[in-house]
Parts: sequence; C-alpha cells; structure tokens
Amino acid sequence: MLLITCPWCGARDQSEFSYHGEAHIARPERPAQVSDAQWGAYLFMRKNPKGLHRERWVHSHGCRRWFYALRDTRDDRIHATYRPGDPPPDSAADPGAANPGSAT
Repeated sequence: MLLITCPWCGARDQSEFSYHGEAHIARPERPAQVSDAQWGAYLFMRKNPKGLHRERWVHSHGCRRWFYALRDTRDDRIHATYRPGDPPPDSAADPGAANPGSAT
C-alpha cells in the first residue's frame, strides 16, 4: 500500500488521491502571441524523469484540496508533500526526512 501525506489531513491510503501531472508548469504570459507549436508544447509536453519529480495531486476523497508532492519515480516513494504557495523542498537535500512516504 502506498501512503500519501495530505498537507492538511495527514497520511492516507493512495486510493483517496488523484494524480494530475507535473507540477510548477508556467502558463505563457501572452497566450495570443504564442505559436501553435509553442502552445502544443505547453499543453502536452511533460518531463518523464527517472528519479525525483515534482507532481500535482488532489485529495479527491478527503478534503478535496490540491497539493504538490516530491516523488521518486524509481521506487514510487513520496519524499515530501507541500501546499501551494509553500516553497518546494530541495530535491538535492535528504528528502526522506521531510515527509516520509511508504511504498510497501
């Protein structure tokens, strides 16, 4: 079972959450001036790293709030979760100390 720590509700089972892709993607400042290729890249092109990755999640069967997670795609461990507006955790630091997740 994978436990995900909601920043508001605490640790809960993964079945309560929905994944919504890569986090911190900046929308173009002037969408009307962006080419079709640039707009397509903004909408569809995402990173698919092997390792630590910042993601957007929602606690869909709980408080229904959005949050961010720092997850390692190699072992599916969530190393930290944080609220929108909070600074992202440093992925170079020891992420396991901030907010342990369990992939048992």
